[in-house]
Amino acid sequence: MAAALTLPDAPIRVAVVDDHPLVREGTAALLGGIEGIAVVGTAGSVEDAADLIATSDPDVVLLDIRLGTESGLRLLGPAPRPAIIVVTSYDYPQYVEAALRLGAAGFVLKTAPVAELVDAIRRAASGGLAFANRPRAGSTAGPSARELDVVRLVIEGRSNDEVGAALGIGAKTVESHLRRLFDRFGVASRTELATRALREGWLDVPPG
Repeated sequence: MAAALTLPDAPIRVAVVDDHPLVREGTAALLGGIEGIAVVGTAGSVEDAADLIATSDPDVVLLDIRLGTESGLRLLGPAPRPAIIVVTSYDYPQYVEAALRLGAAGFVLKTAPVAELVDAIRRAASGGLAFANRPRAGSTAGPSARELDVVRLVIEGRSNDEVGAALGIGAKTVESHLRRLFDRFGVASRTELATRALREGWLDVPPG
């Protein structure tokens, strides 16, 4: 049986950060009708979110992973900060791992029922965690910092020689990195690797 939550007497102050206006304002309007929750503001970029957090002092921030061309995960970091719940459409293990590692209080998919989001907000406000999606045991490890450097240059269309020159390593070392990535992620070509990296937002996630 789950432990009872200790909720604050005052309404939970929530900020909504999402770069899609319909999602951002729709979520704010929806939460505004929930008893015990007060939406203190919305933002659509990393910069605006940082200003909103500094000026409105929310208890909980609902944070989309992708904010335009930037990663919302940049707002995660050392305390003190409000409890941050990552809210995303992307159900990828590396996002959950990064959110946990960087100190998020929760991780909720945008397809989740409203009740799940409200429960996550209340848990985060009471000092708890709300991770409906946790990394599965034995799940594929995300790319390392060096592997991400290689992938970034592959996406730019660089050859192995050009990647090696840019990173100060030999072409054979680049080939070794690519071979390990192919094996680990089940892809057969540089194009497949680049496509998967872009689809899953590898470059948005800080390396472990």
